[in-house]
Amino acid sequence: MSNLPNCPKCNSEYTYEDGNLLICPECAYEWNPESDNETDEDAKVIKDANGNVLSDGDSVTIIKDLKVKGSSSVLKIGTKVKNIRLVEGDHDIDCKIDGFGAMKLKSEFVKKI
Repeated sequence: MSNLPNCPKCNSEYTYEDGNLLICPECAYEWNPESDNETDEDAKVIKDANGNVLSDGDSVTIIKDLKVKGSSSVLKIGTKVKNIRLVEGDHDIDCKIDGFGAMKLKSEFVKKI
């Protein structure tokens, strides 16, 4: 049995190697043992529903009808959102939707154009 370190996220002892990465099968966390773990935490990658990496200023479309909390209106599928801003938190996209106003969205409900 090899001497691999425990998972830094869940402290599982069942880690395994895949190329130059170590992977935890319990929480699906992947990390490079040669890099500094603190820099990996700061560089959080936000991906859309298809797995494309999002960045500030991207344009996205909504892939599902979304009910707006506190309102009777709905954001329809296919609504285009331009110039998004990535933020920390549960809703990780901050944007302004034409005809609607400021809104926070989850990245799992959008796809990159």
